[in-house]
Amino acid sequence: MKLAAQDLSLPVWQPDSLRGRSALTYLRSLRPDCGVVVAYGEILPRTVLDLAPKGFLNVHASLLPKYRGASPISAAILAGEVQTGVTIMLLDPGMDTGPILAQESLAIEPCDTRATLEVKLADLGASLLLRTLPEWLAERLVPRAQEHTQATYTRAIDREDGLIDWRSSAADIERLTRAMHPWPGAYCYWEGKLIKVLRVQVIEAASLALPGTVLRLKEGVAVATGQGLLRLVAIQPEGHGPMSADDFVRGRPQFVGSSLQP
Repeated sequence: MKLAAQDLSLPVWQPDSLRGRSALTYLRSLRPDCGVVVAYGEILPRTVLDLAPKGFLNVHASLLPKYRGASPISAAILAGEVQTGVTIMLLDPGMDTGPILAQESLAIEPCDTRATLEVKLADLGASLLLRTLPEWLAERLVPRAQEHTQATYTRAIDREDGLIDWRSSAADIERLTRAMHPWPGAYCYWEGKLIKVLRVQVIEAASLALPGTVLRLKEGVAVATGQGLLRLVAIQPEGHGPMSADDFVRGRPQFVGSSLQP
């Protein structure tokens, strides 16, 4: 059996919950042999899992058992991983705990944000699913149990997760800017107004300035951190569109020497 992209072009069903009687009745009416779940924020109850003889497959954006849960892409960037990937697993009643059918890795580029990785992993996941599903239906795959002792977990991202703590290292804050893009974005406050930090560059240099202090350098504007300096490349002040940090300073010279607040 060979599947092509057009075979998976049916409308996606996304109910608010699968625990109600109407959702269960609808699924029963389909008499599915197998189901596929992607980015659905609810654990499927046993009453649903038992409806399909071949079970429900899940496409998860990490190399399980690492980064189970709601935000695996951001978590991988924040941890400084150099690769991530996609796992296709057979769902059980746990949170991303089911046995693995297939995995494929993908390099995390230094410029990757959550947004760019989402696109790459979506394409990789679709490709891997097209190759895995017919093999599973033909009973040519043997599920492999996860190493549960190696599992790590992620939670849903909150707006507060984007708040910059300048006492962190420059490398950690740089990863934060990429992990939180496009929402909620990495941000701080200056003179009581929010500034989104869109793009930065780590500068391996020591500074005696307190974390959060804005400094003028030859190559632009930087902020002192708990370890190293962080050059501000692009920012978005409250009430304005994105702009270069240099343009912002030209109109507000008092920015240099001031302290950015978390």
